[in-house]
Amino acid sequence: NLSGGNQQKVIIGRWLLTSPDILMLDEPTRGIDVGAKYEIYQLMLDLANKGKGIIMISSEMPELLGVTDRILVMSNGRVAGIVNTHETSQEEILKLASLYL
Repeated sequence: NLSGGNQQKVIIGRWLLTSPDILMLDEPTRGIDVGAKYEIYQLMLDLANKGKGIIMISSEMPELLGVTDRILVMSNGRVAGIVNTHETSQEEILKLASLYL
């Protein structure tokens, strides 16, 4: 009976009960409203500030550029490159993503 955003937050909360050092989130904000996205982003930032590792898999370019430090770009199942978020552009990421097609 929970909304999509609340379902996501409950699942993340359950994972956090195990006290992981690294958390892998696959499309953590897909299909949820803006308010719930903000809460999940804030949770991710809080965890990172506490020294936890966050691996986020996302197909949303603005999301990646807005909340990450580095982006590992895959192309056809191969690593095409790793870029520093604050030193890259969408164009560079898209170029790397199409490297091995």
